Amino acid sequence: MAVTIRDVARQAQVSVSTVSRALSAPGLVKEATRQRVLDVVAGLGYQPNRAARSLITGRTGNLGIVVPDLGNPFFPAVLRGVQTRAGEAGTSVFFCDSREDPRTEAELVRTMAAQVDGVVLCASLMSDEQIVDLADLTPLVLINRIVPGVSSVLMDSASGMDQVVAHLESLGHKHYVYLGGPEAAWSNHRRMQGLRGRAQLLGSFEANFGGGGTAAEQALKTGATAFIAYNDLMALGVLSRLAALDVKVPQQISVTGFDDILYAAMCSPALTTVHMPTEEAGQVAVDLLAGLLDGGPAEQRELPTNLVIRASTTAAAKHE
Repeated sequence: MAVTIRDVARQAQVSVSTVSRALSAPGLVKEATRQRVLDVVAGLGYQPNRAARSLITGRTGNLGIVVPDLGNPFFPAVLRGVQTRAGEAGTSVFFCDSREDPRTEAELVRTMAAQVDGVVLCASLMSDEQIVDLADLTPLVLINRIVPGVSSVLMDSASGMDQVVAHLESLGHKHYVYLGGPEAAWSNHRRMQGLRGRAQLLGSFEANFGGGGTAAEQALKTGATAFIAYNDLMALGVLSRLAALDVKVPQQISVTGFDDILYAAMCSPALTTVHMPTEEAGQVAVDLLAGLLDGGPAEQRELPTNLVIRASTTAAAKHE
């Protein structure tokens, strides 16, 4: 038979309301009383009923996160960070995949709003106006997106791209091309800001393995000696296509990615890329959400990125 809050109250010799406050609002209970309640809770193995607690606290004990593509290893890493921090706070996480559809994304947030205390939106493709409307519906924190008045966690893509260009230039590359991501992606614009006009822009491609293969064929026609891919999935597609065409990496073409997903170190040659602090971003997003729930203002935090140099880049060919 499950242990109830009444069992805890009886053994701790306090009222049911005192047990509830000791667990949900400890500042309202004397420390000695709170500790006695916690000792009984631990001894009996009591698990608070979140649905019942929400009637008192107005909280569900749940958070939501919406990502655009769980098939991209970048996003499960963010989710892991969210789940880690939420778990430390005794909070559950509901997650959804919007399949890179802004309309689906908005519907998911609206559906979740009644079941969670707040939502983390990762790399949202919605308009600023849609996001502001949803922020009025439920506490909202964005990852890799800026909307005035809405809390956000940013990973410094512009600095990361600047590091990529500085690395290629140090190797003697003078002609390099950027294989762009989706036009609607906020991160794509931030990467281009980091380029500051120093690379030829080759257009917009799907941010996946297939998109990288398509981009590689077009990039070869430019005569560039280095290809900068929007993300690692595209870079992996570039490496695969160049290998099929018997183009040597990095002897003939240097290739860089962005994100530092798991496979970046496992491919051949191992990929030079920008490390994005994905798990940390997820953890910080939960911290910002907690601040909103405590009545705090919207905040913006930016996390540093760093270049990871591996085997896919080398000195430019002498004939350049």
